[in-house]
Amino acid sequence: MKNLEKTYEPRSVEKRLYKKWEEGGYFHAEVDTSKQPYAVVIPPPNVTGQLHMGHALDETLQDILIRFRRMQGFNALWLPGTDHAGIATQIRVEQALREEGLTRFDLGREKFLERVWDWKEKYGGRIIEQLKAIGSSCDWDRTRFTMDEGCSHAVREVFVNLYDKGLIYRGYRIINWCPRCLTALSDAEVEYEEHTGHFWHIKYPVKNSHEYIVIATTRPETLLGDTAVAVHPDDTRYAHLLGKTLVLPLVNREIPVIADEYVDKEFGTGAVKITPAHDPNDFEVGKRHNLECIKIMDSEARINAAGGAYEGLDRYEARKKIVEDLEKLSLLLKVEEHKHNVGECHRCHTVVEPTASDQWFVKMEPLAKEAIRVVEDGEIKFVPERFSKIYLNWMNNVHDWCISRQLWWGHRIPAFYCDSCGEMTVSKTDITACPGCGAKVRQEEDVLDTWFSSALWPFSTLGFPEKTPELDYFYPTATLVTGYDIIFFWVARMIFSGMEHMGKIPFKHVFIHGLVRDSQGRKMSKSLGNGIDPIEIIDKYGADAMRFTLATNNSPGNDMRFSDERVEASRNFANKVWNASRFVLMNLQVEKCELPCNPRLEDKWILSRLNNTVKAVTENLERFELGIALGKLYDFIWDEFCDWYIELVKPRLYGEDESSKADAQRTLVYVLANTMKLLHPFMPFITEEIYCALPTGDETVMTAAWPVYTKELSYPQEEREMRTISNAISAVRNRRAEMNVAPSRRADMYIVTNESSVFEKGAVFFEKLAGAERVIIQSEEALHEGCVCVVVEGAKIFIPLSDLIDVAAERERLTKEKERLESEIARVDQKLSNDGFVSKAPEKVIAAEREKAEKYREMYKKVLESIEKL
Repeated sequence: MKNLEKTYEPRSVEKRLYKKWEEGGYFHAEVDTSKQPYAVVIPPPNVTGQLHMGHALDETLQDILIRFRRMQGFNALWLPGTDHAGIATQIRVEQALREEGLTRFDLGREKFLERVWDWKEKYGGRIIEQLKAIGSSCDWDRTRFTMDEGCSHAVREVFVNLYDKGLIYRGYRIINWCPRCLTALSDAEVEYEEHTGHFWHIKYPVKNSHEYIVIATTRPETLLGDTAVAVHPDDTRYAHLLGKTLVLPLVNREIPVIADEYVDKEFGTGAVKITPAHDPNDFEVGKRHNLECIKIMDSEARINAAGGAYEGLDRYEARKKIVEDLEKLSLLLKVEEHKHNVGECHRCHTVVEPTASDQWFVKMEPLAKEAIRVVEDGEIKFVPERFSKIYLNWMNNVHDWCISRQLWWGHRIPAFYCDSCGEMTVSKTDITACPGCGAKVRQEEDVLDTWFSSALWPFSTLGFPEKTPELDYFYPTATLVTGYDIIFFWVARMIFSGMEHMGKIPFKHVFIHGLVRDSQGRKMSKSLGNGIDPIEIIDKYGADAMRFTLATNNSPGNDMRFSDERVEASRNFANKVWNASRFVLMNLQVEKCELPCNPRLEDKWILSRLNNTVKAVTENLERFELGIALGKLYDFIWDEFCDWYIELVKPRLYGEDESSKADAQRTLVYVLANTMKLLHPFMPFITEEIYCALPTGDETVMTAAWPVYTKELSYPQEEREMRTISNAISAVRNRRAEMNVAPSRRADMYIVTNESSVFEKGAVFFEKLAGAERVIIQSEEALHEGCVCVVVEGAKIFIPLSDLIDVAAERERLTKEKERLESEIARVDQKLSNDGFVSKAPEKVIAAEREKAEKYREMYKKVLESIEKL
């Protein structure tokens, strides 16, 4: 048992305690079949990353669950790690090279990758240290990296297995191409934003005729790659033109008019230009009609040689020039404004270019079936449940997943090409010679999508493909905590990967949280300059205050607002807990944590309220209602324990009845120790410091047993009695405040009630907390003239007015105030009735005078009421 410092200084406490936890091995979990496992894998932050508020929320919620389950006796494993973040990391290193006047091509692949690994070693540990600053109780002995040897082995195993089953293939298809990141993107990596653009209506002349077909397009530059115009087979407007030839404007290439049911004859002109190389729907039409696929752009979205006179122009420069040229040739019929959704790269927000390209794909339809079933059958539950509908809608409409990326940093696709015989070999190990002809082979240049390795995270981190004890014991994991913005990127892919490669779900619950927004409800971004650095918040207020703010009012799936004011309130709560704990410790002689021997009314009340709080907090944590759980706990600590119980027992602590004093101390220690256990998952540092100062015999609160609700500590009668007493005391205190009675002024109180025994037990509390000089309890109402009456449930409380105030002096004061207000009202009314003032004074000044008049009249009314009461 030790005393606490006068003030709580998070900086001096947090690093010391975290070191204690790490050195004590409290975060580490080993296979132990005598215990029930509870495993959570961290959503691996980018190795390039720096902690932001989204991370802080994500890790705080996970840590709350892990600490809670660890204290409940589960064998809790929180497995940490980082993601190699292909595009993001490569961009960072390329930026550093540019400052040296170099490109990755100057270095070559091998030397460039050496630079990336060096960069990773130098900066990759930064985010791990920041996660520790939050208080994350991860098993750092098991830290993984998506490109470490084990994870890379798992990636190879999975790729080859899927390829051998025909579920991975290489094909020429339309993909999303980012002209800035210079790589293909999956559908999930494209975000759609509404853009204000145009519909350009262009004439396509019929060969050897004065007729023409009008098409409407939002991308006139793509006409350079048109190889047909399609109409609906049932559209009589164009029936006579089917099979005819059109002359492509500006290019003069002859293209056919074809019939295809893909065309919506009610939309636009009913005729659609077909550009198979730059539109996914057109690509499918092109396959059905054997149309030529003409790519007109290079990797940077500049027009290539197929664009003729427009070669070398950026796509938007080409658009402008093409529109001008069409206008000159009278082929531009009209231009309409048009709002439409445009796909953007989720990383750099460049407009993506649909482009036909040779890429690697995962065949999704066979994999999606089991991933859909396990959510529909409830094997995997989303919290809140509404996100299961979003997940299922996406999975039921999923397209094949483009997994190849035109990068150097990442898992290189294990496909090997022989230029001699044309053989392609996919292998789990590197090969140098062709299995067919023995000639030298070259490996595929592309790497896998970062999410391919992330999809294996719940089992690759536990030893897959080897059958390790950890994999057998900790898989499936218990809960995945993540934001709603990566359900498609990550959650869906982990589910189908788990089912395909492990034959089991990867986790039982998916706990979805929202985004952290600023105080105005705006998304945090660099452009708005409203980002908040969690480390700065921790340095200023402490990790516990930040965690408390993130958890308070947190509702599954919903966004939350974050502000310094809220963190200050959280710090105030921490100070309240600290000061209450100091008071307890300064008045403590008992040497162990135990229940009181002969509990009094107030002891039974607080023990029962603690018991109910244990039940409420536990139930809400198990339902993932972390914000509600913390709200219940906050109310108990602040209102019931600090503001009521501590005040109620002060007379006993300072009294001479040693038995009563000891029981008061036992109750204080018992309640405070168990409250610190309940609060620990939310505020680990301050609770550890306080708990270890109490006579509990435990080395740490981290491994202390979680409190359990018990009927033996349920005292409903005492709760009802204390509620009656506390409500009455509050009502008296409120009436005294309304009358501006000095706290030091004491008064007799006549309590008329049918519950005499209850109020007799509470008499001492009225003296301590309601300013009672004497408490006289009466069963029948007597005549109480000249008294203030306070009516509460079960009683009427009469207080002689003369005890509360000097009636003559108060009457004189009120009379003077009445005269002053009459004078002020007359002055303002005279001013407002003056036409000269009203016509010349600014509107603000007039409005201010009117507000004064209203305020004075309200004050005057209250003074008259007070005089009448006297």
